[in-house]
Amino acid sequence: MILKDIMSISGEPGLFKFIAQGKNAIIVEHLETKKRSSAYGSAKVSSLEDIAIFTDKEDKPLGKVFDLIHEKENGGPAVDSKVDAGTLRNWFEVILPEYSKDKVYTSDIKKVAQWYNILHKLNLLVKEEPEATAEEEAAPVAEKKKRKTTLKQKAE
Repeated sequence: MILKDIMSISGEPGLFKFIAQGKNAIIVEHLETKKRSSAYGSAKVSSLEDIAIFTDKEDKPLGKVFDLIHEKENGGPAVDSKVDAGTLRNWFEVILPEYSKDKVYTSDIKKVAQWYNILHKLNLLVKEEPEATAEEEAAPVAEKKKRKTTLKQKAE
């Protein structure tokens, strides 16, 4: 998922969209209420793009976790974040079986489910386009060169 410009501010409920950089703060807009406010340097602001989930092998970016949830839930909403801890952990185990049970707390899983549901409700879950390979990027250039050569030959 593309999570650029979407952030969480500790102590504030919900998610925010980055609007502008001020002199001593950043201006953000609450995704659900559309109310704008300032987040000062003393606030702990985290971009969802920079958050990752601990796994047994390597950390999994939150965007990739959201992709897995989207797949498992068939594009529907995730489990309610207010269910009991056991249900949350079981649900997350199905989504990401290799997550680190020691480092990932129930509160973390609750936030992931809550954030996913907010983004789902607002239709902000945009899938990342697979990165084009060098061959795919070179193909249009080669095609243009071929057309130019053909046009030159016809002109002569």
